[in-house]
Amino acid sequence: MRSERAARGEANDEVDRSGRRHAGANPQFDPRAAPESGYSGFQAEDGDCPHLEEEGFIANFKPAEEEGHKVLRVYLKYGSNNEAAISNLARVSRPGCRVYVRRTEIPRVLGGMGINILTTPKGVMTGRQARKQGLGGELLCEIW
Repeated sequence: MRSERAARGEANDEVDRSGRRHAGANPQFDPRAAPESGYSGFQAEDGDCPHLEEEGFIANFKPAEEEGHKVLRVYLKYGSNNEAAISNLARVSRPGCRVYVRRTEIPRVLGGMGINILTTPKGVMTGRQARKQGLGGELLCEIW
C-alpha cells in the first residue's frame, strides 16, 4: 500500500499537470498540438483527467509512449468560437500551505459552473462527488 506522503506527492503532480493543460488553453495555442506531460498509471486511471472529461472540460485524454517515456496526452475542448472550455484554473492547496475541507465545507465554484478537485481517503474526485459520498479531503484546485 502506498504511503500517504507518496499519494500527496502524486496529487500535487496532478495539479501541476492541470496547470500545464490550462497553459495550453490560451487563444494562440494550436489545438492540433495537445498538451502532454509525463505520467504514471495513477494519473491516467485515478487522476483528474477522467473527472475533467466527465465534467466537459477536456475532449479526451490518451496515455502514449514517446522515445521510451510514458506521456499523457490531453486534448482540450474548444467551443464554436475557438474559446477554451477551461477559462481558468486556480491551485488552492500548495506544498507550503495545505488546505483541507470537511464534507460540509467543500466550496461551490462559480455557483456550480466550475469544479474543484479533491484528494480524499477514497481517491481523487470532484467536489460534487465528494459531497455526494460525504467525504472531505485536501482541496487541490478549482477549474472554471
